[in-house]
Amino acid sequence: MLLGLLGGAVAMGGPAAAVAAAAPARHKAAPHRHHAKVAKRKATSSPDPEGTGGATYPAFTSTSTTATGGTTLTTSAVPTKAAAQPPVGPTGPTGPTGASGVGGATAPTGPTGATGPTGPTGPSGPTDVAHILSDGQALAPNDAPLAVKEAIAAANQLIGQPYLYGGGHKSFISHGYDCSGAVSYALHGGNLLAAPLDSSQFETWGFAGRGHWITVYTNPGHAYVDIAGLRFDTSTAGDPGGESGPRWRPVLHSNAGFQARHPAGL
Repeated sequence: MLLGLLGGAVAMGGPAAAVAAAAPARHKAAPHRHHAKVAKRKATSSPDPEGTGGATYPAFTSTSTTATGGTTLTTSAVPTKAAAQPPVGPTGPTGPTGASGVGGATAPTGPTGATGPTGPTGPSGPTDVAHILSDGQALAPNDAPLAVKEAIAAANQLIGQPYLYGGGHKSFISHGYDCSGAVSYALHGGNLLAAPLDSSQFETWGFAGRGHWITVYTNPGHAYVDIAGLRFDTSTAGDPGGESGPRWRPVLHSNAGFQARHPAGL
């Protein structure tokens, strides 16, 4: 196609016309001018802003100019200087402790706690005790159980009998009685013992501890019995007349060295 056009141009106007026709048209675009901002920073020197005679600080000036003749804005900034600090001296000694303040009032006492449960009641003696009559026999209390009254009545039968070592061991019937023989006779009268026992055998009789109405105190060498608040014994210990043999006597303040045994329920 280009050759065709060239050919046509040569034919119409010659070579110059052909060259002119072939050259493309050029358009010159006017350059766009951008408003460029030129900023300049000028370093100057300004005096000490605090006026304290310290070193000077550079002052910076910022200038902005528009290329189209616009307004020029110039600003200046001067940095500030921190106030000079005096040197810190050494810490002084600690001062004395101040006096203590007055103590507050004592708080009131709190309420008393609840009372704990009452413990079990221990065994008590008879509400009424037997009494020794003028003839040496004992009078049983009215509220005593039948076995207790019968044991006291049996013991009364031996009052005035002599002391006899081993008496009453082979049989309840004897011409004299020793300690365990007399105790066996009284207990047999209350249907509490079937056969005589010696003092060692009484250590395993009945139940351990004191009874309410009847308590046998025994060891391998001696035995006696407390019945309804009186002591039936053959020894002279605590006897008002210092006599031996089966007799009613006041109970002892101490039963140390003896085991306490009692019949069931009494």
